[in-house]
Amino acid sequence: MKTITHHIPERLLAAYASGRLPHVFEVVVATHISMCDACRAGFEAHQAMGGVVLDDSDAVDLSDDLKADLMALLDHEMVEPAPAQRDGIFPGPVVEALKSRPPRWKSLGFGVKQSILEAGSEGSLRLLHIPPGQSVPDHGHNGLELTLVLQGSFHDETGAFGVGDLEVADDDLDHTPVAGDGLPCICLAATDAPLKFNSFVPRLLQPLFRI
Repeated sequence: MKTITHHIPERLLAAYASGRLPHVFEVVVATHISMCDACRAGFEAHQAMGGVVLDDSDAVDLSDDLKADLMALLDHEMVEPAPAQRDGIFPGPVVEALKSRPPRWKSLGFGVKQSILEAGSEGSLRLLHIPPGQSVPDHGHNGLELTLVLQGSFHDETGAFGVGDLEVADDDLDHTPVAGDGLPCICLAATDAPLKFNSFVPRLLQPLFRI
């Protein structure tokens, strides 16, 4: 595997380690960690620091609200960064999100396909399949988007992304991702708000494609 050069930002790694990320983002972060030794080490360091803080903290009485929040966190099953066991190109967390079934691809046009793994009030999680040289329509963001490359590559205004690389996009970024040469680009993408397409036709089709 090529060297991974685009990693999880520290703030997201800390939020993941403390169980404070929405589930769709947890899956992407867990998948990246399963592919990236550097981010796995960072995640384990955050877990260790959390344990030290708890060990050094004095006992205090908890309010009813804080008890409820704590119980909610305990009930929340965080997606674990499974070791790099793979089913084809899909690491463990993606296989789990697929429920061990193949992706159900649906065409978005021009050879681009998607398979929606999850869609709800906290956001959406999907696989994207983009043929070599094909672009995704120019778009911005209403929130956060995490895109992790599982096969092939893509490039945009911010740089080039290969297998294991993670792009973090927010409402400051407008871009036109283009799949690289070679194998089709397959990405795992999570968003917490609809994209902002700059062209009329993608905006028209957006409700149908749920992106």
